[in-house]
Amino acid sequence: MSARLSRWLLAPLAATAMLGAAAPAAARPSLAPVWGEGAVIQRGMVVEVQGYSEPNARITGVLGSDRASTKADGSGAFVLSFPSRPASAEPITLEVTDADGATKVGGLVTGDVYLCSGQSNMAFTVAAGLNGGNNIRTSSDPLLRMLTVPLATAAVPARDFDGAVEWQAASPETTGEFSAACYYMLRALRAAEDVPMGAIHASWGGSQIRPWLSPEAGAELYGDEDMALLTGFAANPVAAAAAFAPRWQDWYSAAAGGSQPWAEPDSLAWKPVARIAPWTSWGEGAPEPIGNVWFRRTIELSPEQAAAGGTVNIGIIDDLDATWINGHPLGFNHGWSTEREYAVPASYLKAGANELVFAASNSWDQAGMQSPADRLSFTVAGGERLSLAEGWRYASSPVTDMPPRAPWDVNAGIGVMHNRMIAPIGAFSLKGAAWYQGESDVGQPGYDDRLRELVAGWRRQFGPQMRMLVVQLAGYGEPTSRPGPSGWADLREIERKAAVADDNAALVTAIDLGEWSDIHPANKVLLGQRLALAAAGSPLPMPVSAQIVPASADKPAEVAVRFSGVEGDLTSWSGAALGFELCGTSDESCAYVSGRAEGDSVFLPLDGRQVTRVRHAWADAPVVNVYDERKVAIPGFELAVD
Repeated sequence: MSARLSRWLLAPLAATAMLGAAAPAAARPSLAPVWGEGAVIQRGMVVEVQGYSEPNARITGVLGSDRASTKADGSGAFVLSFPSRPASAEPITLEVTDADGATKVGGLVTGDVYLCSGQSNMAFTVAAGLNGGNNIRTSSDPLLRMLTVPLATAAVPARDFDGAVEWQAASPETTGEFSAACYYMLRALRAAEDVPMGAIHASWGGSQIRPWLSPEAGAELYGDEDMALLTGFAANPVAAAAAFAPRWQDWYSAAAGGSQPWAEPDSLAWKPVARIAPWTSWGEGAPEPIGNVWFRRTIELSPEQAAAGGTVNIGIIDDLDATWINGHPLGFNHGWSTEREYAVPASYLKAGANELVFAASNSWDQAGMQSPADRLSFTVAGGERLSLAEGWRYASSPVTDMPPRAPWDVNAGIGVMHNRMIAPIGAFSLKGAAWYQGESDVGQPGYDDRLRELVAGWRRQFGPQMRMLVVQLAGYGEPTSRPGPSGWADLREIERKAAVADDNAALVTAIDLGEWSDIHPANKVLLGQRLALAAAGSPLPMPVSAQIVPASADKPAEVAVRFSGVEGDLTSWSGAALGFELCGTSDESCAYVSGRAEGDSVFLPLDGRQVTRVRHAWADAPVVNVYDERKVAIPGFELAVD
């Protein structure tokens, strides 16, 4: 077994047993789910085939004409290692055998394989994008193959995806629902490289970066206590909620001047909920859209019902909920499509009136209850279902900040998407990975650390050769006519610095492709082409220095900003080079300046003020107009002036 696989796969086997992932193997050996019909194998790398059989079983394998053998470990996990293979469109077969039978997959080809991951802009489909219909109609290519991972989370690493997956050749029937950025990248690479290409797409709209971290990354950033909470949740969600509750409760009590509605619900002034629907749809008198709102429902139980315990379902809550019954914490979660269904131990209940209380926290768009009223219920253990469709009350909270997130939170939990959508890929060698995410982390400190650890975790799993492609966020948000702070610009700069610090990474800017009024820009074709250039190792424009050029007899003093990765000359479209700022030591000192693009540099005139920094595109939705000969924009950045 390779060191990479042993470190990645076998360490968490005890944890995966809690998910049922380590159940006894079927009669024939099972393979990691990416090893399906028509899979693409990474060329030039040792081929490691991961699978599961009976404990200590002898395993043999044949890949094309290559043979390998090994022994499963005490849990039944094994890996067969085959020699590296050159690129080839000639299909081959993999057959893996143990004492009980054989598993065979065919149609395998060898080329380059990429992982595409992130949030909704990576999940954005070909069909939804610019000129999608025409691109779908002309997409047939049997050697461009795509695999989409189903959406699911897990508290600990799993062996399988949450549902069957299959490799699909690009065609008018398959391309439309695939990631547009990923597809267009592979289409361009197919044209340039003329070898088979494979893409594994695993994205989740609205996700923060934290759910995509490996367990090692999670432990490095968040420590043993949070990781213990996470693994504890897999075994006992009720106990994990009780352990996390003090963190939430301390946050709220401090923010609300000592208020504790979960323990003292009568301390709030309650009003009747007119209907089960988002409070943003209630009309006049409804709570403010952004913030926290408390909900309350009394549940009357007989002695027998209380003694049985049960399950409460409060439906989908947008964005977050924190739920208690009789002061006992039941659950803390996030999700725009996740019903909140929580086990209620009998010890939490009593005969008569039981007070169910939850806080709904909303940071964007619709807020609060999303499910039809008939979904809300308390089900007594044994089957009796009590409707909770009516009788709800609410109270607005003075607290508008968002609460701390539980380690198992669907949208921001530690590694929960990784565990169910990345971990099952196993030690499958990759050429590279494209990462388009960050919108949900704007304003959240520590993105630089999380991005660094994300990349480190993926390279532990997929090999140190994996090239990392980071998409710099597109412009989005309210346009501005004066310099100022920008959370989006801050995050873009973190992305740029991460790429600069990594010898095998590239920044691919989408800053000029954005729409200020739409967080999902439709032009993924150009983005895919830029991703392909970066994947193939072609340098893209990146700022490398900013230096003051003293005045001469025929020129005033200037700041020269030099770029690497420029093909041809830089040019500014429709006039002077826009989007540049010269700054002193404070943000208030920044001022726009029109520049001159020339060769591999942009020259910015000085006006006698102190200048220590130069910025470009430092706004949520900036206007940029400097490109190289390939029509690739220069990125957003901030540089110290020498």
